[in-house]
Amino acid sequence: MILHKGEVLFRQGENGPLYEVKSGLLKVVRLQEDGMPFLFNLLLPGELIPHHSLITPKEYHGTAVALMTTEVEVIPAEAWYQELAEHPERYREVALSLQGKLRMMQRRIDQLTPPSPKKRLDLLQQWFDQYFQGMSINQLLTQEEIGQLIGVRRETVNRLMRQKR
Repeated sequence: MILHKGEVLFRQGENGPLYEVKSGLLKVVRLQEDGMPFLFNLLLPGELIPHHSLITPKEYHGTAVALMTTEVEVIPAEAWYQELAEHPERYREVALSLQGKLRMMQRRIDQLTPPSPKKRLDLLQQWFDQYFQGMSINQLLTQEEIGQLIGVRRETVNRLMRQKR
């Protein structure tokens, strides 16, 4: 399945299949209690999603939106769980997939620890460069979303981006 920029793969609270991201990039946004969206995850090629449903089914934790043309493979949930039941050795693959995501998220958390917003932005861009060479984060994310990822307000991101020019 091909998604174009801005198209939704799944919505928060829905149930459905699992997916493998083949190419592109997705963001996962969760609506907060006040109705404001909060970007909390980026999904990269090779990931099986949603992560929290790889062993047992659960409704989608957020809404996944394509940030660029993205190809995903649909994995019917019933077939996935049946395959796990029939081949318990596949749980190792799931564990390794979750370990990879956990390590990626640990690197993302490390980007929030420097006291300087400029350093946090630089670290986010370096992380982004690992997956999308030559593409700036502000080509795919809004200043509000960048701020959510590095723990600062949109105005601070705006100021930092102007200083880089």
